[in-house]
Amino acid sequence: MIDLRSDTVTAPSDAMRDAARDAAVGDDVYRDDPTVNELERRAADVVGCAAALFVPTGTMGNQVAASVHADHGSEVLVDSEAHVVRWELGGLATNAGLQTRTVDAGDRAVPPPEQIHAHCHERDLHRPGTDLCWLENTHNARGGVAVPVERVRETAAAAHDHDVPVHLDGARLFNACVALDTDPAEMVAPVDSVLFCLSKGLGAPVGSMLAGSEAFVAAARRERKRHGGGMRQAGIVAAPGLEALANRDRLAMDHENAERLAAGLDALDGVSAPTPDTNIVVADVAGTGLDAAAFVDACAARDVGAVPFGGTTVRFCTHLDVDRTDVSLALDRIAAVVESAD
Repeated sequence: MIDLRSDTVTAPSDAMRDAARDAAVGDDVYRDDPTVNELERRAADVVGCAAALFVPTGTMGNQVAASVHADHGSEVLVDSEAHVVRWELGGLATNAGLQTRTVDAGDRAVPPPEQIHAHCHERDLHRPGTDLCWLENTHNARGGVAVPVERVRETAAAAHDHDVPVHLDGARLFNACVALDTDPAEMVAPVDSVLFCLSKGLGAPVGSMLAGSEAFVAAARRERKRHGGGMRQAGIVAAPGLEALANRDRLAMDHENAERLAAGLDALDGVSAPTPDTNIVVADVAGTGLDAAAFVDACAARDVGAVPFGGTTVRFCTHLDVDRTDVSLALDRIAAVVESAD
């Protein structure tokens, strides 16, 4: 199987397994786990923040951030296609008690300043008010779009004009930074908090980091506990995260493989696949006569993993367990799917 469903499917490296086995541990709820403490220090330094918090999942980190920033019942201004809207099971409502005010950011992937100014509302007797602006980079549903720091900066500035804090869902933050040759600290500087995953392109088996000011992280630590994320000897899972941080620069290889994959898919009859910004390839297979689900099933039957991404769109995702040879072999197998569909 050449598994291109997601960059979450990677197997931990031998170095990660060794690090987990040998990790110095303590009770993290008491702040006694030295490996977790080191991971949090290193992660904060990488993104230029004062502090960071280790969380089991990116979804938990996002929900914790929302709970810290926004009052119960208030609004979150967010792109309609954001991960937190589409794939986090309504967590902003059920976990943080928030309602979303969605806007269509389009190909830009983050709302422009004019949308922020138009849709930020002050609270009054009748309206809950806007308490949080939500950005995503890279943007998953929009094809792994890497948002330039200039756009992040101007959108965040517009939100701050309304005294509204900004959270950046940077699950694939380093993919954006590598694609745009931007330092992570520069990308994060305009926002008030950031979430990034260790378990996607960086290859760790589990875990994400939530970073911001010391006051924000102190409040987030309490919210993490409320969400069931208070961990004990967590150094065993944090140690692979330290190894994962060293994988940031190699993301360029995933991007190159994604470009090769997209070019090969686009050359197939009935398939359209634009050149991706990062490691996510979204292909429209309408011309093959198959819908997305049928196309994915046919790929799986030939040992290529992909996921439906719409009625006739399919997502493929490159990662550190897929090399150039795997891409070529996957294209041969997908070509056979297309030929059989004829």
